Amino acid sequence: MALKKKINLALQGGGAHGAFTWGVLDRLLEETDIEICGMSGTSAGALNGAALKAGLAYDGRSGARENLEWLWSQVAGVSDLRMASWLAPFGVGILSNQIEYSWPFALSDVISRATSPYSFGPFYKNPLSDIVARLDYDRVCADTAPAFFVGATRVRNGKIRIFQGYEIGPEALMASACLPTIFQAVEMYDETTGQTEAFWDGGYTGNPALFPLFADGLPDDIVIININPLERADIPTTPQQIQNRVNEISFNSSLLRELRAIDFVQRLIDEGTLSSDRMSRVRIHMIADDALMEQLSAATKMIPNIAVISALKESGRTAAEIFLRNDVDKIGKQSSVDLRAMFD
Repeated sequence: MALKKKINLALQGGGAHGAFTWGVLDRLLEETDIEICGMSGTSAGALNGAALKAGLAYDGRSGARENLEWLWSQVAGVSDLRMASWLAPFGVGILSNQIEYSWPFALSDVISRATSPYSFGPFYKNPLSDIVARLDYDRVCADTAPAFFVGATRVRNGKIRIFQGYEIGPEALMASACLPTIFQAVEMYDETTGQTEAFWDGGYTGNPALFPLFADGLPDDIVIININPLERADIPTTPQQIQNRVNEISFNSSLLRELRAIDFVQRLIDEGTLSSDRMSRVRIHMIADDALMEQLSAATKMIPNIAVISALKESGRTAAEIFLRNDVDKIGKQSSVDLRAMFD
């Protein structure tokens, strides 16, 4: 019997574009020789991770797949995502442009920049609250594998806060996905500081955080599911394109910093300056579809569209299939991402 390929998953945030990650996870869960040992998630990545872990604990791989489908049907606001198939011929790029340049989105964008989410007073409600409240936290927080880490940003000092185990509840998931121009900060008691703290989206400080996956007992292979394009060929020129690219660069910067640090340590090990006994040799893999993501914009991150969500899921499954065909055999042996080429 073949040995299982043990991996950690790094689940990036990106609003409704997290449906791409759903597709990747859906395909990986079909592979019984792949064992997910750890997960670190931010924003939509944290929601995906919570749904996967709860479903896995309830009914194994099929339970995880069913729970992920439930999650995204809730995000899309439909009972059956297959109803989006008739929109497919229009193309997700066209749909994204129609949403981005529509007057309702333009108006909501102006309002979000001119007003505070605190302006709603007692009428404010976090739109994720109903969804996250329905997750099974006895299973999400269980000591059983995979280990699960959720990242958020502490507003007071701008530092990352990693929630794990019993700390992960509805508030932690909403904190991880809290864009401050749209949502009120999530406030809760923080045991690490001994006081009530306010939290914003974890993408500002770790999208997602990789360092929790360096823990003893977890494998050295990290598969990053990337949903924010690292590169865009065209220079953004419209106000919407410029703001979208600024957001992508901002939310990728923390991940790139960690990858650069990993590359630096690998170089020291290769040069013999640092002993591999003191630092583990982390192997990095990445699943992404930048070609599709370049067709989309911040509009489809913020406004879930069932056709886009459906297309993202299928794209995620395809990207995972390519990874399984080309790179899965490198797990346990070497990185499938050339970090030096990425930074040079």
